Order: sequence, then C-alpha cells, then structure tokens
Amino acid sequence: MKISSVIIDDEANNVANLILLLNNYCADVELLATATSADEGKKAIKKHQPDLVFLDIQMPGKSGFDLLRELGDPAFEIIFVTAYNEFAIHAMKFSAVDYLLKPIAIAELQSAVTRAGKRVGLKIQNHKLENLINLLQQQQSKSEHRIGLTTLKETRFIKTDEIVRCESYNNYTTFYLANGEEIVVSKPIYEYEQLLGDYGFLRCSQSHIINRIFVKSWVKESGGYILMQDGKQVSISRNKKEELKAFLNV
Repeated sequence: MKISSVIIDDEANNVANLILLLNNYCADVELLATATSADEGKKAIKKHQPDLVFLDIQMPGKSGFDLLRELGDPAFEIIFVTAYNEFAIHAMKFSAVDYLLKPIAIAELQSAVTRAGKRVGLKIQNHKLENLINLLQQQQSKSEHRIGLTTLKETRFIKTDEIVRCESYNNYTTFYLANGEEIVVSKPIYEYEQLLGDYGFLRCSQSHIINRIFVKSWVKESGGYILMQDGKQVSISRNKKEELKAFLNV
C-alpha cells in the first residue's frame, strides 16, 4: 500500500535530505508535494489530501503547531520533524505522537513511517493529534490533561488524575489506575518522570512514581514507606526523603 505524503519545511536542504531518505529507505511513501511555510502547507494539504504529513515545527511566521491549530481535526497522520525544543518534545511525548529529531536517523524514520502506515491502513482516528492540539491550546486544566500510553494493542489516553502510581520492571512500566485497571507500556519509567512531574507526581524510588492525590500516609517505621490508597506500600529512596517532604508539604 502506498502512503501519500506532503513535506512542510522552510529549509530547502532539509526537504532535499528527507526526500532522499524516503526514496532510499521508505519505498511505500509517495511524495505528492512540498511546502516551505505553514500557509503553503495548508494549501498543499487541502489540495492533495495526503495520508501522511512530515511537518517541521519551527518555521518563520507560523509554526507547525500553528498550522495544526488552524486545521482543527486533521484527517491524516503527522510525523513531526524538529530540532530539539523542550516544550515541543514534552508535548509530543505526552501525546505519544511520532517525531524525528534533526538530523534524521534512518531507523527512526522507518519505524515512524511503519507506524503511520499501519494507522492509515486501519483508518484509525488520530486521537494522538487531538490530544496534542488540546495540550497546545491549553484548553484543559492540569487535572484534565490526558497522557498517551501505547500498549501492544492500542494507545490509551488517560487523565493524569486517574493514575495512582507507576511501577517499573526492566524496560516496562505499569500504570495503576484509580478504577483498579493496570496498563503496561514498553518504556522505562524514567521517560515518564519528567512528563508527569508537573502534574503532582514524584519519583520516590528507582521503581516507583506516585501521584500525590492518592497518598494515604507516610509510615515512618520499618525504614519508612508511602502507603497508597490502593494499599500498595512504596519504598522511599534515601536521597528522595527531603524532596518527598516538600512534595507532601510535611
């Protein structure tokens, strides 16, 4: 199956490099048009109705995120292409959308295209972009923000205030929810430490991140541990005790 695409990037050499990589390593991608600004890109998208858009974030005038806001509810897949930008990366990780850092690595490009192709083939509604747009528009309070958790079967969007705690095992992280559900994702826990830090979460040990609103008590005996409302006793790393005091306001 061919995946029709549009590239939007203001740097001509970046466009040329991406075209070369696609021609050499992503034979299923059919390029319909390129654009050097958000406005040109908007016209190209409306004209060609692509399956996939490679979108630069930082462009003169309107950014790639500005274009997304204008499009509202995109009916296509997006792979963001960007130089490092802390806010942008944070928002994209939170929404579990695909992005490529410049310079583009071949393996990462192929993986992102493969994932996009599967979603195109299944005609899956792109809730990842919907979640990202909500984040960018700042229409949600922090308690309403949803984080994208990708499992083997799907990407679930869970409100941060529904997460009781996260526990790691090797390179997997289990999210324990207030309703008793457990979601296992194949990413290490450190990837979520910074993402959840602004939403009332703290990594209190090597293997645990806890949500402040579900802390039942801090038990000082037996070496000390946090008792969560789901009954789990969470150990506290020695170097985290002072940070935990501030976190719990005690």
